Amino acid sequence: MNGKYCHSLTEYTRLKTKEVRIGNLLLGNGNPIRIQTMTTTDTMDTEATVAQTIRCIEAGAELVRITAPSKKEAENLAVIKKILNERGYHTPLVADIHFTPNAAEIAARIVEKVRVNPGNYIDKKKFDFIEYTDAAYAAEIDRIRERFTPLVKICKEHGTAMRIGTNHGSLSDRIMSRYGDTPIGMVESAMEFLRIARDESYHQIILSMKSSNPQVMVQAYRLLVQQMDEEFGECYPLHLGVTEAGDGEDGRIKSAIGIGTLLEDGIGDTIRVSLTEDPEFEIPVCKDIVKRYNDRTGHTPVQPLSEQEKITLPYSPFEYKRRGTHEVSNIGSNHVPVVVADYMKAESITANDLSTIGYRYDPATDKWNIGDAAADYIYTGSKLLDFYLPGTLQVICDYATWQQAEDKAKYHPLFQVNEYLQYTGDTNRPHFIFTNADIDWQTIQQLLKKLATAKGAVLCIASKCTHTLASVRRVLIELQQQHIQCPVILCGENKNKTVDEQLIDFATNTGGLLLDGFGDGIWLWNHMKQVENIKATGRTYLEVKNNHQFLNNTAFSILQATRTRISKTEYISCPSCGRTLFDLQETTAMIRNATNHLKGVKIAIMGCIVNGPGEMADADFGYVGSGPGKITLYKNKDVVKRNVPSEIAVNELIQLLKDNEVWIEPTEA
Repeated sequence: MNGKYCHSLTEYTRLKTKEVRIGNLLLGNGNPIRIQTMTTTDTMDTEATVAQTIRCIEAGAELVRITAPSKKEAENLAVIKKILNERGYHTPLVADIHFTPNAAEIAARIVEKVRVNPGNYIDKKKFDFIEYTDAAYAAEIDRIRERFTPLVKICKEHGTAMRIGTNHGSLSDRIMSRYGDTPIGMVESAMEFLRIARDESYHQIILSMKSSNPQVMVQAYRLLVQQMDEEFGECYPLHLGVTEAGDGEDGRIKSAIGIGTLLEDGIGDTIRVSLTEDPEFEIPVCKDIVKRYNDRTGHTPVQPLSEQEKITLPYSPFEYKRRGTHEVSNIGSNHVPVVVADYMKAESITANDLSTIGYRYDPATDKWNIGDAAADYIYTGSKLLDFYLPGTLQVICDYATWQQAEDKAKYHPLFQVNEYLQYTGDTNRPHFIFTNADIDWQTIQQLLKKLATAKGAVLCIASKCTHTLASVRRVLIELQQQHIQCPVILCGENKNKTVDEQLIDFATNTGGLLLDGFGDGIWLWNHMKQVENIKATGRTYLEVKNNHQFLNNTAFSILQATRTRISKTEYISCPSCGRTLFDLQETTAMIRNATNHLKGVKIAIMGCIVNGPGEMADADFGYVGSGPGKITLYKNKDVVKRNVPSEIAVNELIQLLKDNEVWIEPTEA
């Protein structure tokens, strides 16, 4: 792989990984991408756990994970497995282990796979910084080897698979002290355990690099692949997931960006979508993600990179750096990415129609109220508007229509490629050019030659190729290779029938590019008017009352998830499990309802103390279960209040926000 992280940036090829057997299921080595989830019941409630496991299996889960935080839960896995087998269910079970090696050693003799977190399996996390000499660090590795090797030997003896599952938020103090809170620290955390397993000739291993931040997650997986390839000359199968993704639209978008970006490059052998919803509802989302790659091999060819271009990529896939561009109006350079609302198919456009994209007109005051998630541009196609626009909104229209517009400051022309190549007018004033990335490469080169000197050009790029992300990325790489600095708006057209499919498609194809620093805006359009809220088949389709509103919300959510433009409160919410100490879905809804107007504030809602303090490390404030009916509140990683009764905990969280001067009173819509 020449030190890179995948086989090809232009041709879809699955990453070659070792084959691992999990019970009767084969994973890796080109086998289908496997789908899994995790139960949310108390493991000691045997019947509830069995029932939920069956629902997950019948929904399509190929592995089901069950928490085993102590010896008693690990032992009860035998009872759960026996009942499932008696009822005709033989889907492999995975024991989820954190702080208790003895529980892992019990579970490894019972279930088909155990998951250990190298950040807390042996080490403790106190958020302490420790200065290590090389000798002292080597002694720590010996200590880990002594404690971890017994589990490896048990797994090897019983044919049990293992996932070494690193979490960004639960890196040990030892790793944090040497590598910091970084993707490379996540990689090294897993590699320490993997090297020990290899020394014992044990290879039934899957690895994961989870984070609630898709950017960190994607970089960590890429670095892990590169490290395994360089150190071992082979790669182990990879379990993909964005941890604490949340619920609803945001959870789906964040998961699709993280998981989909890697799958686009052939990385990933099994996935889990961590939603704050019942686990069986995660499965349809997993299916929608995976099916995108079932027929990818026959995609329209993407212009290949030369061997020299592969070696000297103009960007780093291992660290974020936004592509440098010049400024065109409020697009590019240091401006946040813009959002374009597509009204091309609207029969007419009135001032009231703009309320769905963040602009509400008040006739009494003759003023516009502008929301935080208000589109920056509106595309009208062949239509001119007959009302005054809000000051922050500009119009893109077809070139022929633009010629008829009186207000050339508010209206900007959109050219098709061939139309633009023949255009001899002023290219220094703002203008937009639309192209598909998969047109012939000679025409692309002609277009780039003209863009090189057009100071007012903004390239709007889409692709009809099934390998969309790679097709668009290839043109953007060419822009960088030729040092062309025009801003780029990432366009997405979608013909899928369900909202989940559209969210996944939009989020993967544009979000994956944004993670790599490509893109100065988003422009989405689709072919769907309304979708009912259907739950009959286990799918949780989101109701779309207005298509423009759906597309606008989706665009801003993608920008939020990629951390490229913050327009709302961000929630880091775990998907619940048997350790959860309160009703996570209900509590998340309560907190969201009370705080969703706090733009830019990150709030973590964690079900228990096992992962809460670590995995919410990216949050500003935390709400963590500390016991039955008890909540501990955090500011960053520091405890502010312990054991707050859950009935008053939301109010106490609001008071904490006020004390730290981030609270503002909500205004009426």
